[in-house]
Amino acid sequence: MPSNPSMAGALVGAAESDEIGYIEAGKTSMMLHIEAIRNVAAQTGIKISDIEGIASPGNANQIAEYLGIHPKWTDTTSVGGCSFQLHVHKALAAINSGILDVAVVSHGETGYSQRKNQGKGTGRARGGDPWAPDAQFSAPYGVAGAPSNYSHALTRHMHQWGSTKQDFAQIAVTTRDWATLNPRAVMHSKETHPNGGPITIDDVLNSRVISWPLNLLDCCLVTDHGGAVVVASAEVANSLATKPVWIAGAGENMSHANMLEMGDFTATSAKASGETAYRMAGMGPEDMEMAMIYDSFTVTAGITAEMLGLTPRGEGPSLWANGNAGPGGKFPVNTNGGGLSFSHSGMYGMMLLIEAYRQLSGTAEDAVHGLPGKQTDAKSCILNGTGGSLSHTGTLVLVAD
Repeated sequence: MPSNPSMAGALVGAAESDEIGYIEAGKTSMMLHIEAIRNVAAQTGIKISDIEGIASPGNANQIAEYLGIHPKWTDTTSVGGCSFQLHVHKALAAINSGILDVAVVSHGETGYSQRKNQGKGTGRARGGDPWAPDAQFSAPYGVAGAPSNYSHALTRHMHQWGSTKQDFAQIAVTTRDWATLNPRAVMHSKETHPNGGPITIDDVLNSRVISWPLNLLDCCLVTDHGGAVVVASAEVANSLATKPVWIAGAGENMSHANMLEMGDFTATSAKASGETAYRMAGMGPEDMEMAMIYDSFTVTAGITAEMLGLTPRGEGPSLWANGNAGPGGKFPVNTNGGGLSFSHSGMYGMMLLIEAYRQLSGTAEDAVHGLPGKQTDAKSCILNGTGGSLSHTGTLVLVAD
């Protein structure tokens, strides 16, 4: 019988590229990858030559070649923004089965710089397939791009559950409150961005409409970001100077690819992936002390909270009400400022991992990662990434050492 991989491995380090956000000079995705890997290697003390596995959406082989290593394990899973949660899940399984002891999960994405670079240096093929199902069946109905997809979900949620735009606007406000404690957040202050600093529900509601009922401040940023985390076996984790954050549970699930095939616009596969992760960990929603939830849009976060059992169905935004999820609240959520106000390059899942590691290792509050008040005392975290159009999800249960 297969063994339960719970706690067989841990995140032992997490780092970003030298620059993130709106990098005016322009960078390539490979530059962002390599900077982040160099930084996490320096943080953990693990030599590049000691890396046995590389995971990254689509281009792990290119990264390994650039580093000059010959990994015994690679993972190029690419299913959107939650790919990194799936990489951690698969690395945990590989460690548990004895395949390797040290793996690096890497991210480098030029959401902003690719405009300056005219689409070059992204590390992925350009263009789409005009015969693909999305092109054939979605575009003719006016569904073109993420905002128009996700606006369907918010419209349905308001109709089915009686929620309001104001309810979801609170998610953006709370997330911005966290960003004001994070100097690396794009929207930290007026000094980091002209539109930075605190916002109100009215600010969200009065920002320009992108795809009704989604306003600008309901939508994530489009930035540059590089990040890397090290997943290591218990033996290696206990030998390092950095604090381990243990992977207690992991799960993944896919409900659809084309949003027209989504059975319920107000329910995602996070319910299934979350249940798998909770079961592996032997824990439940009641045992979680904080959450890192993918927030490509306010509606993404709100619905995911329901799927993870953090609120009743139809009441997702209530998790953010009354300061509950904000600084000083009893259940912190997205303490870096989230994809809405910290950074979001297109695939946000790596940023969830980095912030979860910093919080649970007690390193979230210093001159680089946060100001006083950003560090919480949480010892457990439910982390969920979303990929595609509310399609694929990866969920992790993480606990402090």
